[in-house]
Amino acid sequence: MSTPTNSTDKDSARVCVAAFSSAHGVSGALRLKSFTQEPDDVAQYGQLESEDASKIYDIEVVSHTGKGELIVKVAGVDSRDAAELLKGERLYVSRTKLPDAGEEEFYHADLIGLTVKTTNGKTLGTVRAVFDFGAGDMLEILPKEGALIMVPFTKAVVPIVDIEKGRVVVDPPEGLLPDAKKKKNKKAKKDKKEEPET
Repeated sequence: MSTPTNSTDKDSARVCVAAFSSAHGVSGALRLKSFTQEPDDVAQYGQLESEDASKIYDIEVVSHTGKGELIVKVAGVDSRDAAELLKGERLYVSRTKLPDAGEEEFYHADLIGLTVKTTNGKTLGTVRAVFDFGAGDMLEILPKEGALIMVPFTKAVVPIVDIEKGRVVVDPPEGLLPDAKKKKNKKAKKDKKEEPET
């Protein structure tokens, strides 16, 4: 339902396509988490920029890990110490270098920050992040109060995505939202307490 790219800079002309995870080995290689639909595509966009656009990186994919990450070499990074300095760095490209999202596909960058409402009009919070744990994308929702909420990013659970109006509408199954569970449990306890003794 989405085109896996991620960014917290929703209104930027750039999109975050990857992030360095950690150093790999002693010769300057790094583990890289790619947010593109095909992980290797991250190396096809040319030079990648740091979040503040102060650094430019040329990367070459060396191999793949068993955890969905890439092993890459970065031009000019020749030691583990130099690689360690890049840990956590997010990599960006101009949006113009990316293909247009297809029908019912969305860049994660465009989803982050959208207001989340339920089908009955209740505001749940905002989209904080989008994750793919292997079984499909999940929206992480930051509520005004309480714990973070995770919902599957499927047509059934998220029937409406309106980028222009800045909102998504969710129709979660019963019991998916933490608040709903708490209210249900409280009501059950109250009803049980009010039962007449026999």
